[in-house]
Amino acid sequence: MLRAVVKAFGDPRQVIDLEEADPVAPGPGDVEIRIHRAAINPSDLIPVTGAYRSRTVLPFVPGFEGVGEIMSLGTDVTGLSIGQRVLPIGASGLWQQRLVRPANWCFAVPDDLSDDQAAMAYVNPLTAFRLIDAVQAHFGKAGVRRIGVTAAASAIGRMLLVLLAEAGFHPVALVRSAATAERLAETFAGEIAVRVAPDLDAVLDAVGGEAGNELFRQVRAGGAFIQYGALSGAQLDPALVTERREAVAFSFLWLRNWVHAAPRADIEAAFARSFAGIRAGVLGSSVDGVYALSELAAALARQDDPARTGKVLLAP
Repeated sequence: MLRAVVKAFGDPRQVIDLEEADPVAPGPGDVEIRIHRAAINPSDLIPVTGAYRSRTVLPFVPGFEGVGEIMSLGTDVTGLSIGQRVLPIGASGLWQQRLVRPANWCFAVPDDLSDDQAAMAYVNPLTAFRLIDAVQAHFGKAGVRRIGVTAAASAIGRMLLVLLAEAGFHPVALVRSAATAERLAETFAGEIAVRVAPDLDAVLDAVGGEAGNELFRQVRAGGAFIQYGALSGAQLDPALVTERREAVAFSFLWLRNWVHAAPRADIEAAFARSFAGIRAGVLGSSVDGVYALSELAAALARQDDPARTGKVLLAP
């Protein structure tokens, strides 16, 4: 079988290789899955650069999100069947044609969702739900709050704009250029600002770096700054966070931490909400292109292309 593999940290377009590997038979409690679709997300590529090298073991197969079909079952597996589509979560490894994963990390996919839709039903929607929960926990129900969303034109940014409004907040879309603001305005009728906006009660930040520092300075006293990504490749200035620690509650939100701590029933409920949102057209993401795994170099190049208009998917 063909798989992508990372044997050294660096630029993803230079250090992710393709290789043939022998399929692994499922052991007790495991299932063997043929991957139909796998998404390319920033969260897949950042570990490749070595940003999290203290907790990343080489070599590894990238890919945290995707959908596949169960091909065989190990012993002691109940509740799943051969031919059933599932979302295998809990670890990377989806950028390969076949995957063995513990059955308790596999979640059934409804028949009415396409492979493309199902392959994007995990990382962004469930992260968005956790962010909304965090904002609600900080502010409670009182008053309308202005919540800034960085990278607002991204797939998860658009989800957050919708979910914040549904929850009674005032979302402020923060984008990096006037051109991006114009494109976003075609589908979002709310407030849009380039880089910064005044009087923010909280910021949901996927960027970090100097752009994040600038926004952190703008958050009102009593507000919150939640960082869930670092598209800039840099974290916030620790001295700045310390300086304002009494005024602004700063926190990181990593979906992985919640997934590994939450009861299975809570994860199933989150997926049910994600599937419903996709059906309703609220949580779906557009697809820019689907590439065979053998075309990984072209897929990664497209992922970096500023002209990209949606998600890049792999079809191993």
